[in-house]
Amino acid sequence: GQDEEGYSDGRTQRGGCEEHRRIYDRREGDRCPLSCIRYNSPGACIRDNNKGWCDLKAIIAGTGIDRDPRFCEGIVKAETAYGDAFYSEHDGIIFIPRHLPGHKTAPHKINYRANVELLRMLGVDGVISIYAVGSITRKLAPASFGLVRDFIDLTYGRENTFFDDAVRHTPMINPFDITLKAKFASEAIKEGIPMGYETIYITTQGPRLETAAEINAYRHMGADIVGMTLATEAELLKEAGIPNAAVAFSINWAAGLDMEGVSFLEDESIERIASRIMKIALRALS
Repeated sequence: GQDEEGYSDGRTQRGGCEEHRRIYDRREGDRCPLSCIRYNSPGACIRDNNKGWCDLKAIIAGTGIDRDPRFCEGIVKAETAYGDAFYSEHDGIIFIPRHLPGHKTAPHKINYRANVELLRMLGVDGVISIYAVGSITRKLAPASFGLVRDFIDLTYGRENTFFDDAVRHTPMINPFDITLKAKFASEAIKEGIPMGYETIYITTQGPRLETAAEINAYRHMGADIVGMTLATEAELLKEAGIPNAAVAFSINWAAGLDMEGVSFLEDESIERIASRIMKIALRALS
């Protein structure tokens, strides 16, 4: 039988679930809005007595990576205090398609807060975030990938904080988790897959691409790669206290650095790189 505190098979209600139920008390029938993904059980989220819920990990990805079936199949919509978020769960890993299923949301329109809030409510305690970028220096040339060390944020008008109604200054000296980065690098070495150097990612507003003059200025600012999504996501993950390692892979030389203009890698090459990154990321999170 089942009593008020737990279940006959050893499961119990999640320790932090009282707040979860308070915020997410809007049920679809008898099901928890977050789907109780581990056990597909109605009611409040639950955890395994031995492992706990805190071992849940996630991967957030966009261009190139979100073609992976795990970002397209079994998608669930969940309500958060900041709007709807979309995710899937496969083999105990949460997958969030950054631009929504079908890659239909521009970088400046992504609901970053809803995505991060979802991870916080699920109790995720480790994220690998993956970004397609343009190369500014040879630290990360096209068709290569590597870890991101730091970032420069040039975005504006985005909802990039949870602290609109409170004064809270989040330290960003080390924006990415050292342990997760080490695990990713270690798994790449085990696979014999070379990585680029750690890089500085400059985040532009988008959705337009950059001018050659802008890229030249970014290089003088110390940037190695350019993209449109990392800073907003990394800032929110840091505020939420969720360890995060950022992985970038280059699909083109930035404006003014390629004699042919801005030319992107072929889809086949992108899929090959994406497959390698996903293999390493899943092992690093296991």
